[in-house]
Amino acid sequence: MADQVIVISDRELAKYGFPGGHPFGPDRHDVFMAELARSSYAAQTVQRPSRPATRDEIERFHTAAYVDRVRELSELGYGYLDAGDTPAYPGIYEAAAHTVGGTLEALTAIMEGDITRAFIPIGGLHHAARDRAAGFCVFNDAGVAIETAMNVYGLDRVAYVDIDAHHGDGVFYGFETEPKALFADIHEDGRFLYPGTGARSETGRGPAEGTKLNIPMPPGSGDDEFLQAWREVEAYIENSEPQLLLLVGGADSLAGDPITHLQYSENAHGHAAARLREYADRYCGGRILGMGAGGYNRDNLARAWTRLVEGFADPGSAQELL
Repeated sequence: MADQVIVISDRELAKYGFPGGHPFGPDRHDVFMAELARSSYAAQTVQRPSRPATRDEIERFHTAAYVDRVRELSELGYGYLDAGDTPAYPGIYEAAAHTVGGTLEALTAIMEGDITRAFIPIGGLHHAARDRAAGFCVFNDAGVAIETAMNVYGLDRVAYVDIDAHHGDGVFYGFETEPKALFADIHEDGRFLYPGTGARSETGRGPAEGTKLNIPMPPGSGDDEFLQAWREVEAYIENSEPQLLLLVGGADSLAGDPITHLQYSENAHGHAAARLREYADRYCGGRILGMGAGGYNRDNLARAWTRLVEGFADPGSAQELL
């Protein structure tokens, strides 16, 4: 029987996106929710609203100076928060605060409540660094969640797994020297795709050396290549025995995305979610938090994220790659 999955969803969360035909538009939330409603597992989802994160919560990961900059440009209503990918608009601070607050609502629910699985579609904004925006990402909700898991809930092994086509550089470098933050990322080779990072040789520094796993994939890689890489991630998880699992399930790794070159099907996301759900049950008391991240073909993201939720609800629903 399928288990329940919390899905964070409301109008405030849906506002995070950029106008004027930007690839990361505000329609992505509703496209996914419509597809999820058609799933045979929709009855196993429990919708909960987001909330605005407090400034103190945001500053668990981000610097105060950077938070000031976001607020100032949000009030000004124009300009760029980075070199040109992430435009400011009126209210962007509030919209970005809801992505962090929504992810924290999900984390609180799975750490303190009766349901141990959750998904937030407009989350996983993994490029934002501690002191700057990057790649459509204003605040790094995943980074805030990791800090919260370690410093509020006292966890010693928090595992972050990322299958977005782009390397999760904001998370990687944000925790590059932190051994408690475990990191595994399958992404398109940075020699061909933004942000140009995530080489095999990047395994953590100082006390965290050897705690990070980066797997760059050649352009054109499909489900077979993904499965081969995924087996390496599973070995890493088994060796790490984490206390909490985070999955960033960017759908830009599916065939047909307009800005990337990988060729997965949505089965990759279903498989990853189902397998991590099993590891969560084994090591983490069932605790697993999924975040949507990238994906710019609307049909792709709707299918991939729905398969991710289905994998969380029922590991038997998504084993096609085995």
